[in-house]
Amino acid sequence: MIEELSLPRQIDFVFREIGDELMRLSSGTVFIQIRNNLVGKFGIKHHPLESRDGRMELHDEGGLTREQVSMFRQMAIDALRFKANWTHGEIFYEFALQKARLCASVQYESNYNFANILSRKDSKKFGFVPLPQS
Repeated sequence: MIEELSLPRQIDFVFREIGDELMRLSSGTVFIQIRNNLVGKFGIKHHPLESRDGRMELHDEGGLTREQVSMFRQMAIDALRFKANWTHGEIFYEFALQKARLCASVQYESNYNFANILSRKDSKKFGFVPLPQS
């Protein structure tokens, strides 16, 4: 079933799934692992505790509003147009509230498997010749 969903639709689903958690956070990083253009693992990295004056305190400054979560979700989907020619990797969406305004950025990490490249039929065009098996 997931194979039938486009990557933008999968990203939309991810942000709808984590929306309640985002509304409790003022900063963090949403991460999404992609294999064969399918979302696998996803979640949020954040710091819920801070040390102030030598004491650990809950970092509770409020989180994103429902409207900010919606804007963040749309930004994440729109940013997919910059993903090109890779099917495996990770996407990181960093976010922070600054003076009640949402600031966000995206970072892509593309992953390639050298063994897969060597085993492809077209590997000869790159000058790769498979080594004989012992």
